[in-house]
Amino acid sequence: MTKGQFANEGVMEDYLDALLTDDPVIENVQKQSVARLLEQAKLEEVTRVAEKPVSLAEPKPAPPESDLEEQDALAEKIQQNPPALPTQQEQAEYRQGSFQALFFKVAGLTLAVPLTELGGIHKQDKTSALIGKPDWFTGVMLHREEKLNVVDTAQWVMPEKYDETLAESLNYQYLIMLGDSGWGLSCESLVNTVKLEQDDVKWREHHGKRPWLAGLVKEKMCALIDASQLVYMLEQGLNSNDEDDAREPVL
Repeated sequence: MTKGQFANEGVMEDYLDALLTDDPVIENVQKQSVARLLEQAKLEEVTRVAEKPVSLAEPKPAPPESDLEEQDALAEKIQQNPPALPTQQEQAEYRQGSFQALFFKVAGLTLAVPLTELGGIHKQDKTSALIGKPDWFTGVMLHREEKLNVVDTAQWVMPEKYDETLAESLNYQYLIMLGDSGWGLSCESLVNTVKLEQDDVKWREHHGKRPWLAGLVKEKMCALIDASQLVYMLEQGLNSNDEDDAREPVL
């Protein structure tokens, strides 16, 4: 593993830890640390490129065909054997024992959603934009005459890092459906389904900012999504950093 990779892991770890922190003083310190690490990683990348001449017009390599086939197979497997929608008791149980989660990637960030809160996976297709919607609302996608609300996940989850360069680099392939809500998160690639134990997750212990974040999967250094909270926020047009209020679960 290269020095740059270590720096990038530090950036991601600090960023994810900051997501769980609601104390503004601590959060500001963490953001400063993330900014320094990002700058360090950027300098290391410039040095690496300078040492190895490349064409500025060199296209971004496409994922190997075998990887795409594996991802399609995973999506088809889940579509053919969709998880049953959870009851309130089952939703509580995924906080009490082992559970399966689907891992997927967006703009270098790995996210996970419990399979009991997964409504399915679709290949992302063209969308129709709607006037008056938030910037993160990509539009409506038709799937077998069903209208699906498509979310630009990168823009919603990390608006502070979202810029034109990031937007142009995104290559959304799949739509991760949240329960039976009709809301879907765009993702670039599917990773795998993994069985998690309670100790594998650093759980969110209090309400406040980012109610959509159930916790952080420690070893894989990624955010675990609370789908019911996320759906509520999307329905209300809220951003990822907006604060939580008392309410009934959506799913």
